[in-house]
Amino acid sequence: MQRRHLIASGLAAAVLPQWVQAQALDKPKVTIAVGGKNLLYYLPLTVAEQLGYFKAEGLNVTIVDFAGGSKALQAVVGGSADVVSGAFEHTINMQFKGQAMRAFVLQGAAPQIVLGINPKTMPQFKTIADLKGKKIGVSAPGSSTNVMVNFALAKVGLKPADVSIIGVGTGNGAVAAMRSGQIDAMSNLDPVITLLQRSGDLRIVSDTRQVAESEKVFGGPMPAGCLYAPQAFLDKHPATVQALTNAMVRALKWIQAAGAADIIKAVPDSYLLGDRAVYIDAFLAAKSALSPNGMIPDKGPQTAFKALASVDAKIAAAKLDLKAVYTNDFVKVANAKYPKG
Repeated sequence: MQRRHLIASGLAAAVLPQWVQAQALDKPKVTIAVGGKNLLYYLPLTVAEQLGYFKAEGLNVTIVDFAGGSKALQAVVGGSADVVSGAFEHTINMQFKGQAMRAFVLQGAAPQIVLGINPKTMPQFKTIADLKGKKIGVSAPGSSTNVMVNFALAKVGLKPADVSIIGVGTGNGAVAAMRSGQIDAMSNLDPVITLLQRSGDLRIVSDTRQVAESEKVFGGPMPAGCLYAPQAFLDKHPATVQALTNAMVRALKWIQAAGAADIIKAVPDSYLLGDRAVYIDAFLAAKSALSPNGMIPDKGPQTAFKALASVDAKIAAAKLDLKAVYTNDFVKVANAKYPKG
């Protein structure tokens, strides 16, 4: 009896993914909100779009770009977008606020966020404690770049209120803010970081572009960019979520096999910030931080929770269900469909 039950369970598990795949798409038109689409942090999203992987899954995807991840999240909360391409930790923040959001495919195995100082305005910089009273540029207040700053400050006993946070975006505006001395430090991503570093306008203090370094900073695997949506969206449109995941997993595997020349051809010219060589260097620096298969590490939510709890006593005291902020069910099906991309 037990053996028959196990066989039946196994058959059900094998049939279910095919059933999900076989369903007509419950919502073929999908709007994805992203904060800083030009960033290598979101390269898988761009590749899925540019190489036609969303269309291949029967989707008509509109991607709306915002100044930062917090703005992209607001679009979904407000109902003008369906899915967020954003930082994983927002799913935890939203559960804390009583809104169920769930990540369903990972783009980044490490945050790729770099905290650096302006060597012109802070030539005597020695430690992160020197940032007290300084102006720090982030992509947008409340975004993952801001979380990184708060976390770094907390480790040296400083509070968010001890600095001035300024939203500078993720493109040429961020570069100009640093070079003109409008900000004393920056928490941002590639290609902005590599561009400023190469021109001598940024000195790196903390770097999470490498998975090993990220784990040292955060004390464990820190899931980064992902696609996440309200739990209600996943419940109502499982076939659409599966199609989105299929396209993203296919893009992730294409990136792992791609060379710099392939990437340059795949992304819009505007992403290069006027310097192809810088973008290539940035890609090579970030490639290892991109997820190879879209799987969210089981210990990742706990790492993200600890990072948020370190700067917010209310979150630290909250009893959250971290298993409810992510699922790998759709990714497993996608990897079975595209084992080699």
